[in-house]
Amino acid sequence: MTDGVPLRLRAAATIALTMLLSACASVPADMAASSPGTVANATAAAGPTSPPAALPDTGAAAVSAAIQAGEPTEPAVPTAVAEPPVDPLRPDVRIDLDDRTVHTDLWQRVRNGFGIADLDDTFVRNRERFYASRPDYVQRMAERGGRYLFHIVEEVEKRNLPSELALLPFIESAFNPEAISHMRASGMWQFMPATGRDFELTQNVFRDDRRDVLASTRAALDYLTRLHDMFGDWHLALAAYNWGEGNVQRAIKRNQKAGRPTDYSSLKMPAETRDYVPKLQAVKNIVANPGAFALTLPELQNHPYFLSVPIARDIDVAIAARLAELPLDEFRALNPQMNKPVILAAGTPRVLLPYDNASIFVKALEQHKGPLASWTAWVAPTSMKTALAAQQLGMSEAELRDVNRIPPRMVIKAGSTLVVPRSAHRQADVSEHVADNATIALAPDAPALRRVVFRAGNRGDSVAAVAQRYRVSTAQVAQWNNVGTATRFTAGSTVVVFVPARAAKAAPARKATAAKVATGNAAARKR
Repeated sequence: MTDGVPLRLRAAATIALTMLLSACASVPADMAASSPGTVANATAAAGPTSPPAALPDTGAAAVSAAIQAGEPTEPAVPTAVAEPPVDPLRPDVRIDLDDRTVHTDLWQRVRNGFGIADLDDTFVRNRERFYASRPDYVQRMAERGGRYLFHIVEEVEKRNLPSELALLPFIESAFNPEAISHMRASGMWQFMPATGRDFELTQNVFRDDRRDVLASTRAALDYLTRLHDMFGDWHLALAAYNWGEGNVQRAIKRNQKAGRPTDYSSLKMPAETRDYVPKLQAVKNIVANPGAFALTLPELQNHPYFLSVPIARDIDVAIAARLAELPLDEFRALNPQMNKPVILAAGTPRVLLPYDNASIFVKALEQHKGPLASWTAWVAPTSMKTALAAQQLGMSEAELRDVNRIPPRMVIKAGSTLVVPRSAHRQADVSEHVADNATIALAPDAPALRRVVFRAGNRGDSVAAVAQRYRVSTAQVAQWNNVGTATRFTAGSTVVVFVPARAAKAAPARKATAAKVATGNAAARKR
């Protein structure tokens, strides 16, 4: 802090002046775009995002807005005086550094917007005790959430929704945008694959928008709004978000038929859903008065943590992180939707960067010499073995299988999109159609494979441990279960492996469990 003004805001306020004095009054072509990638714009888009358009030279003020908000503004008369910075999530609003809201604690802003009726029962008390007894966990969760909370609060307020909804990722994922549940829900808002598709969250070879910070927030608030419109009650809407709207509707009808109340506390529901709203209430109570629980929340300033910066060319994830002077894990924390080592501009036309790194990235990108992407996409013209595909592509079979998570002894089906190195005749950026619709389909090369299903142990099993137990590769286990190679399966979650039909005795301690799961699956299919 300097003179009561956050350093990040001071830095942002000088971007326009710096760019003017350095004779950089126009954004480089590689950085020009017409969409800031905000949730509001994502909601307005009826289809795939178009590639960024060129940004005209409009002077220092417009450059500042373009860098921070990702949108062109009306031409301005060049001036040596830096104009106020622009809120990247509300480009039409100028940030007044003397405005009291800039100095407001973000937690207080959340408190001011509470609007859901309180619950006060033993379930809430139990969850309060749970969090109060784990101060380190609460601290880590709150610090991680600090990256995203300002943006979510902004979107909640735009829609005139209660601010408690901004706290929902605390109980969904502990604000981990890469979280994956044992039911395959993903992202900080924990969207199931089908629900994500219902809300236009693309899930393909290159990206999973259930993990995209902006897109998933837009989708979650769309879904919660729809549920509230359906039930007319936030407790029931939240129950439906967790349990499914059909289940809540059936529970209400059962109570109506029996002449019982139909409020949240009166419905018969699974233990997880029964505990869901009390969890949110407990987090709300802690945010409202952390001292009452002997907890301290990290300080969060009431200004954006990140900016949305447009890109116009495909770029490797590692190169983008390096140009922004960010550790790779920090870059991925803000851009966790990437499934591959390359970002396709046609499908992901912007990256999120911390306030201080956005202008660094813009300048470094302008000065960068050489290719930005070393990877591209290749669509298999016909079904083929990985060895033949690798030979055609001029790469090793091991590298092809590794980057595309293809297990051994699998055939690539025609029409599958693979990530491959760029070459002299593969230099063009990936098209919008491929970026938004890329899929990969595999078939066993040797039909004598047996599917084994079991549940992870009480302490969970890592992908590496499962691979070692069944004498297969970690890439195979990751591909079969649609997870990363470093994943640890949640205790009790279903794990799938394929082994040669003659090798059916791996993990004898889990043999009975696998048999039970297989039997249960067969019974479920019959129903």
